[in-house]
Formats: sequence, C-alpha cells, structure tokens
Amino acid sequence: MSINNQEPNNSMLLQLNSLSIDETYMFRCLQIAKSGLGSTAPNPMVGAVIVCDNKIIGEGFTSAYGGSHAEVNAINSVKDPSLLKSSTIYVTLEPCSHYGKTPPCADLIIKMGIPKVVIGLKDPHEKVAGNGIIKLEEAGCSVKVGVLQKECEEHHRRFLSYFTKKRPYIILKWAETVDGFIAPEPTKRGEEKKPYWITNSKSRQLVHKWRSEEAGILAGTNTVLADNPQLNLRDWAGNPPTRIVLDRSLKISKDFHMLNGKQKTIVCTEITDSKLYVDNVTYKIINFNSDVPQQLCNVMYEEHIQSVIIEGGSQTLQSFIDADLWDEARIFKGANNFQKGIKAPKLAGRILKQVEILNDQLTILRND
Repeated sequence: MSINNQEPNNSMLLQLNSLSIDETYMFRCLQIAKSGLGSTAPNPMVGAVIVCDNKIIGEGFTSAYGGSHAEVNAINSVKDPSLLKSSTIYVTLEPCSHYGKTPPCADLIIKMGIPKVVIGLKDPHEKVAGNGIIKLEEAGCSVKVGVLQKECEEHHRRFLSYFTKKRPYIILKWAETVDGFIAPEPTKRGEEKKPYWITNSKSRQLVHKWRSEEAGILAGTNTVLADNPQLNLRDWAGNPPTRIVLDRSLKISKDFHMLNGKQKTIVCTEITDSKLYVDNVTYKIINFNSDVPQQLCNVMYEEHIQSVIIEGGSQTLQSFIDADLWDEARIFKGANNFQKGIKAPKLAGRILKQVEILNDQLTILRND
C-alpha cells in the first residue's frame, strides 16, 4: 500500500539530524513499513521509498498477505513514471527474485529502469538469499546493501527468527501482582469461581492490540480449563492470531471458547483418535514426555507462524524460559496483591523499556 508523507515530530528530527542522506531515506522506509504490522505475514513487512533529485516521489509498504509488495506499491504511487529512470529506490529488505503470489520485485525495478537500489538488509529466505541483489547488479543497477542494517534487523526480527532460527519470534506475556502471583489459588470443587483482574482496562486493551500484531497466541491446558479464554480481538481491530493450545489428553470440551471454530485453532495433543477431534480445529500430535517447547516451535514453523505470544499459564511460560526459547517478555505488574496463589514465572533479561499504564507497570525484556 502507499501512504502520504507525514510530518516528523521533534524526537524524529533529532534522530534524523545525525543520519546520512541514505540513512535518512531508509529511516523513512522503516517508519512506513510498520503500517503492515499484523497483516503481511508470512510475508515480511517491508517499506520502500523512491527518491528523485533529493525529493521523495513515491512510497509504499507491503500489502496484506496475497497483495502487492512494498516496491510495487511505491512504484505505482509515482505520478510521473518517467522520473523512475533517474531515481533511487530505498527498501528495508532485499527485493524478491522469485515468483510467489506476486511476480519478483527485482524484475519490476529492472523493467522500470530504476538505476540505483539501496537495501537495508539481505533477505535470508532461501528463495532470495542474495539472488535479488545479483539479478539487479547483472541488469546494471547500482546496489548498496547494509544501510541502517541493525535497525532493519530489529524491524524484521519476526521474519528473521523464522528463517534463521526455524522458529517463530517468541513473546512471553503475563500479568503479576505486587507480591508476585500470576493467579489466585484455584477454587476447590463446589466453590464459586470468582473473576479477577490483575491489570486495568487500558493494559488489557494494549494486550488486544498486541494480539492483532502477531501470527499466533499460545496457552496451556490448565489456563484454558480455569479461565475459558477466547484469545481473540475484542478491544482492538485487526486480524486475530492463530490459537495454539496444549491439551495432552483432550480435556478441553467443545463448549469452550477455544474450540468454537471462530478463528484458526491448533490443538497439540498425544491423542491420535480422530473421532475425539472437534470440527474446524487442527490437531497436531506431539510427545509430551520430551522437549515440549521445541516441539511446539516445530509445529508453528510448519504452520508458517512467524511470531507468537505465549499467554500462559505459569507452567507453560516457565517451560519456554527453562528451554531458553524466548525472544521478548512483556510483564505487567498490577497494583493489587493475592498474598497466596500461583507464582509468576522467573526470568532474567535485558530491560528494553519500562512504562506506566495508569496504575500498572509494564516491563519489556529482551533475551540477548
């Protein structure tokens, strides 16, 4: 898709002042590329900018999956195509060189006669992997690679994790009380189950926004049985993630939200009797006695899920932490306390950000 120019704010201006000309235009590519978050997967969310005589004449970002790539949208946004023959196209990721749902972007750049291509990052996809660069250079294009490379790697971290680590980008998310509990003690049989909230409504809305940005969302059996979560989007517009649930012996019955068929759902189990399966749900057989987190990563890789939020419960979260299979953790701390209950997971990582959301504190960690 193409978008109109946006006026930079003061913080952007400070950053832009320290950049070279090529870096400045690549920075703009990264800005507009974010517009594709949550809709382009399994394609990467690429940004492209076309410059002629130091003036931006075209911009584009990757359309929703199945649609045009960023380079195509940027080229189509140029009002005077004759200018392309004296222009430079900036793109966050190497232009593709193979046929997929759309023709190769490298071919279009060559066809339109764009003489110079500036690339942030080489594409690790085995069908590209430098072939786009080679094709452009063999056609006579001047190609520069590695402009704002670290920033482009950060932006494309989901895509890179999938193609270099062969697993999704893994985000752990939970809310804990001031005294470190993720949930109160489970109710005893016959006792009334009382609803509880650790975080405020603004934090809960933010979680729904996050769900719209990632390809998958995962929860364990106990969490589903205890809370009957929907794991959908109610407080935010967007595409709902694929739900992945652990259910070793198929304890979750079809009347639970998780199996309502309203969004794609994958159940990982050891039960092979398909007569017990629910319609409109995908079932994957895994071995629950051996390295479950890695097997879940394998399932998600096979299903082309490039990023996942793991929302619980505590045991499931801790299993990924213990296996060192996580990239980012988003931890809310509410203002209340339970005094007793289910303890929150424990992990160590680099603090990326700490912010307050009304009376909640959000800490984001990275696993460097």
